[in-house]
Amino acid sequence: MIQTDRVELVLRNELLRLSEPFRISGHVFEASPVTVVNLKQGHSIGRGEASGVYYLRDEPADMIRTLESLRDRIEGGLTRDELRDILPPGGARNALDCALWELEARNAGIPAWKLAGMEKPRPLTTTFTVGAADPDVMAEKALGYTHAKAIKLKLTGDVEIDIARLNAVRAVRPDAWIGVDANQGYMPNTLQRLLPALVDAKVALLEQPCRRGMERELDGIDRTVPIAADESILSLVELEERAHWFDVCNIKLDKCGGLTEGLMMARRARELGLQVMVGNMVGTSLAMAPAFLLGQFCDIVDLDGPIFLQRDRSPGVVYFDGLVDCPAAVWGAPDVLL
Repeated sequence: MIQTDRVELVLRNELLRLSEPFRISGHVFEASPVTVVNLKQGHSIGRGEASGVYYLRDEPADMIRTLESLRDRIEGGLTRDELRDILPPGGARNALDCALWELEARNAGIPAWKLAGMEKPRPLTTTFTVGAADPDVMAEKALGYTHAKAIKLKLTGDVEIDIARLNAVRAVRPDAWIGVDANQGYMPNTLQRLLPALVDAKVALLEQPCRRGMERELDGIDRTVPIAADESILSLVELEERAHWFDVCNIKLDKCGGLTEGLMMARRARELGLQVMVGNMVGTSLAMAPAFLLGQFCDIVDLDGPIFLQRDRSPGVVYFDGLVDCPAAVWGAPDVLL
């Protein structure tokens, strides 16, 4: 089906309130501001949501200004390939790219997964994240994830407390896959002290121990526990530059600028010998749905963002038995399939 109607761009910012404060290394979140893009063309609507990258000061107000500056290009019929040429990776490009995916799928009368050349998506095992807190509090939270098969713990760089946190959780969840995320909180000397505790606790993944831009600190570090890049690798270009320091690449659509580049990164990471992970910056099911498609190609999936919100969108992704599933009605399906 060829769609000839002009595209109408509609933008808005929303502030998503978290159910409780969420702590990581160097930051405490109480809300998640997001930008939402709607593209209307005839009877079809394409939607995208992005949080931006907080540590790069990728703010929703700036994302709106960026997209407004491109209004004429967008409403004239911008393609996803053209978008990658005119906007850098980040939240603005992510929101627009995902909206373009859904609009294209709806105009074509096929689901987005088919547009991407994929098999029908299957439910995925996802991690459930425990924010940094006192060890007993984190253990209680992990124990409360009764359905979880995989748990991710936020660490802060305080070695002794982090080890106590890890041991407290492992004691109550001996059955679970456990990964830890340091969010750039470690230095080489403190990391060397942490690593034996990770091995003893059978930790399966160490995410972003070093500071962005200081990846050389990982030279000579014991890799018994696989190390994942999050803040260190934002885009396809940075993947090429920095892959050799890591075993896993955590792809987030807000970082790389959308599903288009995310799929490209997943393929290239495989070629470079890395495992692939998909993550999120916290958002509603509208943000998780495109990432859920990327997750079909991933070894590790971390798509638990909506569980931290006071209110999600409806319909939303579904969590059960440690899995996440994304019903067709959430995003990316033509109206005839809803």
